[in-house]
Amino acid sequence: MNTPAELKYTKDHEWVRIEGNTCTIGITDFAQGELGDIVFVDVDTVDDELNSGDVFGSVEAVKTVSDLYLPVSGTVTEFNSALEDQPELLNTDPYGEGWIIKVQIDEDADQSALISAEEYQATLG
Repeated sequence: MNTPAELKYTKDHEWVRIEGNTCTIGITDFAQGELGDIVFVDVDTVDDELNSGDVFGSVEAVKTVSDLYLPVSGTVTEFNSALEDQPELLNTDPYGEGWIIKVQIDEDADQSALISAEEYQATLG
């Protein structure tokens, strides 16, 4: 399973790439494997200010729908529009072209719940 060391992770199977006060968020390789073939991504929270733990969207696979949880408080600034026509990018390139949203992180956002790649892998057993 692919778990890039330079990213941070959540126990809800999202990954986070922090660059300054912006972060890019997607689902992990483990999550896409568990979901199976992804057919639709729904994000209607662009321009919304959300708290850590809030649902920012959902991913629909052939047999299930899974909520997506914001790992850090901030404002959703961008949705990866490529996923509208190519939701399978989450299956084929979850850490690259399959990113889901970008967030402007709140100045006082608590990032303590984010874990390293090694800690994330340990949660998977």
